[in-house]
Amino acid sequence: MPVVTLPDGSQRRFDHPVTVDEVAGGIGPGLRKAALAARVNGRLVDTSYVIAEDASLAIVTDKDPDGLEVIRHSTAHLLAQAVKELFPEAQVTIGPVIEDGFYYDFAYERPFTPEDLEAIEAKMTELARADQKVTRRVMARDEAVKFFKGLGELYKAEIIAGIPDKDEISLYGQGNWVDLCRGPHVPSTGKLKAFKLTKVAGAYWRGDSRNEMLQRIYGTAWPDKKQLDEYLHRLEEAEKRDHRRIGKDLDLFHLQEEAPGAVFWHPRGWTVFQSLISYMRERQNAAGYQEVSAPELMDVTLWQQSGHLEKFGENMFLTQTPDQRLYAIKPMNCPGHVQIFKHGLRSYRELPVRLAEFGKVHRYEPSGALHGLMRVRAFTQDDGHVFVTEDQITSESVAITQLILDIYRDFGFEDVEIKYADRPPKRVGSDAIWDRAEAALQAASSAAGIEYTLNKGEGAFYGPKLEFVLRDAIGRDWQCGTLQVDLNMPERLGAYYIDEHSAKRTPVMLHRAIFGSLERFFAILLEHHAGKLPAWLSPVQAVVLSITERQEEYVRRVTETLKNQGFRVESDLRNEKVGFKIREHTLRRVPYLLVAGDKEVAAKLLSVRTRSGKDLGTMVPETFAERLRVELTSRGREVLEG
Repeated sequence: MPVVTLPDGSQRRFDHPVTVDEVAGGIGPGLRKAALAARVNGRLVDTSYVIAEDASLAIVTDKDPDGLEVIRHSTAHLLAQAVKELFPEAQVTIGPVIEDGFYYDFAYERPFTPEDLEAIEAKMTELARADQKVTRRVMARDEAVKFFKGLGELYKAEIIAGIPDKDEISLYGQGNWVDLCRGPHVPSTGKLKAFKLTKVAGAYWRGDSRNEMLQRIYGTAWPDKKQLDEYLHRLEEAEKRDHRRIGKDLDLFHLQEEAPGAVFWHPRGWTVFQSLISYMRERQNAAGYQEVSAPELMDVTLWQQSGHLEKFGENMFLTQTPDQRLYAIKPMNCPGHVQIFKHGLRSYRELPVRLAEFGKVHRYEPSGALHGLMRVRAFTQDDGHVFVTEDQITSESVAITQLILDIYRDFGFEDVEIKYADRPPKRVGSDAIWDRAEAALQAASSAAGIEYTLNKGEGAFYGPKLEFVLRDAIGRDWQCGTLQVDLNMPERLGAYYIDEHSAKRTPVMLHRAIFGSLERFFAILLEHHAGKLPAWLSPVQAVVLSITERQEEYVRRVTETLKNQGFRVESDLRNEKVGFKIREHTLRRVPYLLVAGDKEVAAKLLSVRTRSGKDLGTMVPETFAERLRVELTSRGREVLEG
């Protein structure tokens, strides 16, 4: 009879097979009530699961990540049940858990409306309050196909028909509704207390554009209303901070159908973009990098040698010339940098060789995946590649890590998580080479004093990597920078240096990106700062405003003086009320508004205020210029403005 071992090491003995629910009840009524599922010998199961042999057991509640996933999975089923009760002719397909929620795809004769969503959500609430028991049963595959065909659920029958007949087919039921599912699920619908349907979108059956279009209803679910409300507030904040909206409001960029996934930069947006490049160029120069530029179009044989064609071929843009020569538009900068390293004989005394490029790359992304500046087909990488000896890996990796973290602080990102990604299933190079590369990166991480979490199997196809994940102002995570140790590509492309014994040696190649994609980093910055970029990045750093036409000459003179000192300053001489002007430039997120009325002109002063409405008083233009200069030099660390 089973002995059940709990997480604290204690054991419970039973003289008969026992369910998870019964074990939880034996521990205490509170745990039994809170139990959503369990892990038995590491496997996630329902609370109705029967333990017949010795096993380890961990009860899953809504405090556990597994519990949240079970809640969301079960809420997807609740959504499908509600749709079927309200729209019996609808057919259900699949309903997985996704980040922060779930979705379910339906085949229905007409599009669901916002009013439909309200009715569906109300029905879900009614079904949850009914506290219907959730039950599980198992069928043979052919029997399950027949069962769902009998219900008119042809999509479900098609899914089951594609499952190997040796696999177990499990069905979950609640009330009068049954669905195909592996589970597990909550014990009853009453456990589902906080959910919200968010939107409807189109989706092709099985993700294939040749198939029929379905309707995908998205939703979110949380353990309680407080967490749901917090999430909905984050969604609201994210909507306000959407970089596409800010880009339009501030006239920074646009995208259009004639160039899908490519950006049309407007003057103000291009100013910020170039400021990012200037900043990074300054930091790289100080860190000993040499800036280079490699061709965007190179013979496809180079990409075959590097391994990129095999790994990324379907995402590369290829073109054939009239003489039948096949070229690829570069999706990455690394092979080009290897060619530059190879040009001329290299001595070990030259290493490390640090090369950097603001390289324009192109990758094919499906149209449905494109998203503003976040997901594009043409983008600019701040790529760096450092060629080192194996003995230099640790010291150079420590320097790169410190540089990355320091740069993120300059942009207002103090909360950075680091993930270590080891060898992926599909890779180049021997296990022995990977062992060396992984050990080297782990040693470098230890020397840098950084803590990381494991992102198993997510390394680059040529080497392990560290991923730098930024947390923004509203708690979202963005993976930007990477550091990769590569013992494969230099050898594949024939790179070598001459060591102290006059022998040829293959260098180690450290791949390093900090912004990652400049376009994407630009978008992250806009959303992190809600468009209120720090003064050193703002396309317009200050506007000088007149109150009446009597101040025009003074405003022009002050504007010209500030511009000649290198500041990005504009004047506003329009015949509008000054309050209107202030409001307009505040909405444009201009950091400083400089107002000149008759009193200011007479005393050769400016009335200075920030975009947050803080009044900094009056000061002579020279004093403001010095204040702004300090702020720009220190990148905002010494001068606090709204």
